[in-house]
Amino acid sequence: MNVVALPAFTDNYIWLIHDGRHAVVVDPGEAAPVFAALAREAIGLAGILVTHHHGDHVGGVAELLAHFGPQPIWGPRHERIAFDAGAPVTFVGQGDVIGLLGAEVQVIDTPGHTAGHVSYHLRVPGEHGALFCGDTLFSAGCGRLFEGTAAQMAESLARLSSLPGDTRVCCAHEYTLANLRFAAAVEPGNAAVLQHLDRCEALRTQGQLTLPSTLARELHINPFLRCREPAVQAAAAARGADATDPVAVLAALRSWKNEFR
Repeated sequence: MNVVALPAFTDNYIWLIHDGRHAVVVDPGEAAPVFAALAREAIGLAGILVTHHHGDHVGGVAELLAHFGPQPIWGPRHERIAFDAGAPVTFVGQGDVIGLLGAEVQVIDTPGHTAGHVSYHLRVPGEHGALFCGDTLFSAGCGRLFEGTAAQMAESLARLSSLPGDTRVCCAHEYTLANLRFAAAVEPGNAAVLQHLDRCEALRTQGQLTLPSTLARELHINPFLRCREPAVQAAAAARGADATDPVAVLAALRSWKNEFR
């Protein structure tokens, strides 16, 4: 199974999953990168996965349907998304399993960024899994709390953290450098953060992507997954948080990140 990142807008990624004949796209905020990729690979569209309702994740759906005709769409059960009338939409949530291209996709509820955000865990026998987490989990970061709470985000990140360490983390934005600089401010003594920052700066200088990451890497570099680590707790406590409460630590980190430059 091939998993390909399609750059869109300024810093979005649309993810293309294909088996050499058919493809499923995740969060097509615009249609043009999808058209180009399908033509380049000479493959057809077989479905669309949507993590949440924001326009930079669903804005290209109507154009794709207009071009390819009705395609299966899977989207979050607890969000209102106005797909075109007649589109074959299946609304999904925690515990649902979707069969795609001969593989299984597990649906995971991950509210926080939005109220009904979902993530998709692709499992292929004999291969590393892939997590399509939209704007919940970023490399070295997490999404802003636009509609949800810190407690919801903490629970969502805990669910994702329980996946196998070799899972590829396919998030929807190229925020890695900014996130790593923040992570270095939170944990200035974390060698894994500093090493990965150097690596990602080199990748971006060469015009390359920093994604996908892996869950194992994120557990070492992502402060929002490390809210029980003493150094992260101390950084949050310095900003007035109760260091004994992981949710309070996450809330303090998220508030700090919102203003971090």
